[in-house]
Amino acid sequence: MSTAVQAPPAWDVAVDDAPVAISARGDLVAVAGAEGTVKVLDAALGAEIGALELPGGALRVELAPDARHLVATGPMGYALWRRTDGRTTVRESGAWSAAAAWAGPARMAVAVGRRALVLDADGGELWRTEPAASTVTDLAWLRQGRRLAVAAYGAVLGHERHTGQPVVTYPYVGSHLALAVAPTGKWICSGNQDASIHIWRTRDGSELTMSGYPEKVSRLAFDDTGFWLAADGAPDVTVWDFSGQGPAGTAPRSLRCHETVTALAWRPGAAGQLASGGADGTVALWHATAGRPQQLLRPARELEGNGSPVAALAWAGPHLLSVAWRDGRVRTYGVPSRTEL
Repeated sequence: MSTAVQAPPAWDVAVDDAPVAISARGDLVAVAGAEGTVKVLDAALGAEIGALELPGGALRVELAPDARHLVATGPMGYALWRRTDGRTTVRESGAWSAAAAWAGPARMAVAVGRRALVLDADGGELWRTEPAASTVTDLAWLRQGRRLAVAAYGAVLGHERHTGQPVVTYPYVGSHLALAVAPTGKWICSGNQDASIHIWRTRDGSELTMSGYPEKVSRLAFDDTGFWLAADGAPDVTVWDFSGQGPAGTAPRSLRCHETVTALAWRPGAAGQLASGGADGTVALWHATAGRPQQLLRPARELEGNGSPVAALAWAGPHLLSVAWRDGRVRTYGVPSRTEL
């Protein structure tokens, strides 16, 4: 049976703009609001370090791995923030910018309409992809940042550095809502509007579809080992085993706590521990790889919520979990060690 964490949050703040996304890197946490306000906070204390405004609203926010830069994306363009002097650069492209992904501290990709732009940390364009068939919905890097995966309707496209045309195409007819790439580079997965997860093995392009979800799959996350994939699309969080030959012919573990899953985030490291949030405001911590396939798991612990839907989760290192609720509350919890959870 799960137990509630007794210790109070490390900090608790309120933001004026309803959160839609969160990112944590190093000693910073960044929270993006629906109307385009992005707050940059000290991960340990909650004090505001910086802020920016993205006209037209925000969809995603991503801190660089070294926490020295930030990119935020939204319906009308994207914005960049630099920690050293607080400089903010706003680029209103007028095109839907759904995603951004860092290849390292000095290079990122940003979705702008049907293209992906690859930029240096200060926003200088290095190269861009040719237009995809539709608006780019998600991005991910493979091969230590040497290949960019771009999701759009009908396919995931692979681009090498400075190649506008894709060098490989992974077709699947449908709308891709989320993209996850195993840290091993072995697997590319898309969560889809048709309530499925589609999988490609990068070595040979072989494919697998996991269908039967009751709702669209819009959140996917690999753990640091690349052996476990967590997904929404059902009242239960599903966790698939990608070790060995992958999940073909297997069943997932089912993690039951929420009425509707709204956020997923693996704890850094290789302990198989996951945080999840729900539309009912609950936040759960899991030994997500315990048990057996088709066995129903319950949380190891639940964190005290506030009744508002969870908008996003992010780990600021292995012991601090930041949670943003739609009502504007943002809390960071100190989480017990892996052996004590």
